[in-house]
Amino acid sequence: MTLWGGRFDDALDGSVWAFTASPTDRRLLAVDVAGSVAHVTALGSAGILPPDEVTEIAIGLESIAAEVAAGGFEFAETDEDVHTAVERRLTELVGPIAGKLHTGRSRNDQIALDIRLYLVDSVARLDAGIALLMGALVDIADQSGELIVPSYTHLQQAQAVPFAHHLLAHAWVLSRDRGRFDDLLRRLKVSPLGAGAGGGSRLPLDPAASAAHLGFDAVFTNSLDAVSSRDQAVEYAWCCTQTFVDLSRLAEEVVLWSSAEFSWMTLADRHSTGSSALPHKKNPDPAELTRGKAGSAIGRLTGLLSMMKSLPLSYNRDMQEDKENLFVLGDDLEGALAAMAGSIAGATYHPGPPSGNVTALDLAEVLVERGVPFREAHEVVGRLVASRDSAGDTLEGVGFDELAAVHDAFQPGDESLADPTESVRARRSPGGGSFESVREQIAALREEL
Repeated sequence: MTLWGGRFDDALDGSVWAFTASPTDRRLLAVDVAGSVAHVTALGSAGILPPDEVTEIAIGLESIAAEVAAGGFEFAETDEDVHTAVERRLTELVGPIAGKLHTGRSRNDQIALDIRLYLVDSVARLDAGIALLMGALVDIADQSGELIVPSYTHLQQAQAVPFAHHLLAHAWVLSRDRGRFDDLLRRLKVSPLGAGAGGGSRLPLDPAASAAHLGFDAVFTNSLDAVSSRDQAVEYAWCCTQTFVDLSRLAEEVVLWSSAEFSWMTLADRHSTGSSALPHKKNPDPAELTRGKAGSAIGRLTGLLSMMKSLPLSYNRDMQEDKENLFVLGDDLEGALAAMAGSIAGATYHPGPPSGNVTALDLAEVLVERGVPFREAHEVVGRLVASRDSAGDTLEGVGFDELAAVHDAFQPGDESLADPTESVRARRSPGGGSFESVREQIAALREEL
């Protein structure tokens, strides 16, 4: 069955049918039915269809919705797409009156609506997944107390920070990912229903009524834009891809931290896999696969952008290719979020202490506080590091006499600043790696969650 054909004499060639029919969009079945209910309800409120016909069609659609919910809806090989399947089944249930459902509607505005409805639901699931991972990071940060680790720049030890500060950095990144999805909802919840094929209709349609029925906040203002735009879908794909990139950075650290070389964490058995050849291996496969799927996400986003980059207004069949990319992106991200949340929450953490040299900046800044130009202080402490390095030592354990020998602005007690824990305790800048900052961040993130 197709929803067109009156002006055609010949049946569609089998190869063309196989190439153009779209089983991928079957995932949109539930939202297609929901959109149809909103549409027929609006047709009734506008007086286009009489109440008895609206009721009969709505009852048929509710029966289909019940079949969908129970997993009992059956597609036919002759269904060209999900829209055809719904109307075909509606006809089986209520008879020829089902043909009135498409009044004032086109598959162009119908699919635009279906995608928006589907993505709104997907955003809710992804938001919950991101929040779950954030919660795991915050919990581990809270439990780590005053555990000190090195921070890194260029993968070289930089400054001493609370382990919690490092974990919370990832949580803040994920918070911004949530914010991007939340902001996207404002653009997704604009109903295109009523735009028809692209030019609207002579019928007195009421797009606001169908939008209100669906819980959408606004309706389209330009019918051509309504059916031809997929920027909100591309934005969803970008939000997924950016979140994947952020997850990939966390995943890379899980891979590093769980290695024998770092040995900062031990993954739970239930979040690891083994080797078919090496009995001792315990592999961080969820993290590695997350890292790999981030690359696939970038490719799918690029595919969507390439598809849309030169399409003339309004609808073009090229847009049929958007759905597979959107579905896979959402599925992969939802799975990665759950796997990473489990890995983070289930692991045990035992990071080693930082190198004694991570306090170099603290020693330089105490000189700055006494009026020494930073460039001079940097040079003095750098020479001290080099001297102790040549002797096989670090700054940790340096005595006052040694400090006084390199600069007369050092005072007794400054040697305590060479201790990484004291370095953290002395830190005062807002948002920096101090214990006070960590407590404030945990409170703020718990409030958000």
